[in-house]
Amino acid sequence: MSISVHSFFHKDTGTASYVVIDASHKRGVIIDSVLDLDIFSGQVGVSIAEQQLDFIKDKNIEIDWILETHAHADHLSAAAYLQTKLGAKTAIGKGIEEVQRNFSHIFTQSMSSVDNEKVFDQLLTDGQMLHFGDSQIQVMATPGHTDDSVSYLIDNHIFVGDTLFMPDSGTARCDFPGGSASKLWASIKRIHALPEDTNIWVCHDYQPNGREVNVQTTVLDSKLNNIHVNPGINEDDYISMRTERDKTLSVPRLIYPSLQVNLWSGALPAKAKNGVQYFSIPLTTNF
Repeated sequence: MSISVHSFFHKDTGTASYVVIDASHKRGVIIDSVLDLDIFSGQVGVSIAEQQLDFIKDKNIEIDWILETHAHADHLSAAAYLQTKLGAKTAIGKGIEEVQRNFSHIFTQSMSSVDNEKVFDQLLTDGQMLHFGDSQIQVMATPGHTDDSVSYLIDNHIFVGDTLFMPDSGTARCDFPGGSASKLWASIKRIHALPEDTNIWVCHDYQPNGREVNVQTTVLDSKLNNIHVNPGINEDDYISMRTERDKTLSVPRLIYPSLQVNLWSGALPAKAKNGVQYFSIPLTTNF
């Protein structure tokens, strides 16, 4: 099997997006795509998506799937934009239905205005197999960070979304609706049970202590050296640490624009009656 992984890093959000290629058949998939958003001006851009499109064209690759590991709360998905350019199908974990329900009371107007066609082509379940070329993608349900979190196992590569970060960054927060530290612990243990030479590809790198960007580790390195889950930490310790740590975390900078787009396969909000598109930000008052 001739699998190659190509990462594209979005510095503003610390997001890694991937093009995975079956070179022998010139087929590929995109995982965790990303749009630019200047939150102050409202300008949306496609710099990483265009880099990927140029790369795909240069390699003469046909893209079969545009995959999401979950509905991200910290960057906008480019899935809808890429689909218009490539014609590939979009997919995410079936748990997205629960995530949509969790946030429907906040974004009712925005959600109802999205065209019915602008949703995911497939909702994926644990153990499901997808194909591109002669290669298989095994879907692994890895909830905990969110209900819809899945990982994609392709040959000896696994794309884990926010379930795990690089060993020096730890693990994902679990305080979003439907999040669970105990579920995340079980999901991580499932990933760590894979062969030790399996390559783990993360969705974010926050470059602790200013080190260079790094988005790939191995199962062995992760299970031995991850600062949150390693042989010196048991499940109770982890759940306690994760719960207390999550209480200190700020709301992600782009959470409201991200969810309004990512819950619906990257579809931007429909135009208002004045012909302008808007993101909605729910307000809370302390007076």
